[in-house]
Amino acid sequence: MFTGIVETTGEIVGREATDDGVRLAVAAPGLDDLHHGQSISVSGVCLTVEAFGADVDGSDTATDDRDRFEVFLAAETVAKTYLGDLRAGDRVNVERAMPADGRFDGHLVQGHVDAVATVEAVESVGEDWRLTVSIPEGLGQYLVQKGSVTLDGISLTVAERRADAVEVAIIPTTYEVTTLSEKEAGDPLHLEVDVIAKYVENMVEGYAAD
Repeated sequence: MFTGIVETTGEIVGREATDDGVRLAVAAPGLDDLHHGQSISVSGVCLTVEAFGADVDGSDTATDDRDRFEVFLAAETVAKTYLGDLRAGDRVNVERAMPADGRFDGHLVQGHVDAVATVEAVESVGEDWRLTVSIPEGLGQYLVQKGSVTLDGISLTVAERRADAVEVAIIPTTYEVTTLSEKEAGDPLHLEVDVIAKYVENMVEGYAAD
């Protein structure tokens, strides 16, 4: 489970395509407790650390081996996210799973991407930014005014809900410390709706069926 509070941004430093999927190597500063089998969010996608530090292929070229980890994208992940399209030099948002005794600053984020949305517009508004994102088919009922939404692993609040898009306000800190500063119209974003909305829908449908 994650909170949508990005810890750091990482850089893709290695990519290997296999018959079963894609393996990515990521360099991300400040992750000092990585271990094999750990869950980690990479731009909103929950993945598993397969190797870290000096065990990552090519890590001898890194400035700091400890900053590197490796994840594998299964065929399903490649098909339903854009991570398989990333290349060396691309940046990603990184968050480790929330510890049981940790502070809960965002909202419940599973890292289970519902769809890949598209940036429709990015607009500077004073010191803040306004991001307009398309609503993929079948997800509109889970997005409400002032509700929570996860975009590329970032916990955000819906500022305005339209028929086919949502707008979110981005404060300077979020804009600067995540990959949102690199986004422009036409770019993809991983979208995860609030899982609580899904549970409510399922419960209501269950009661209606009874």
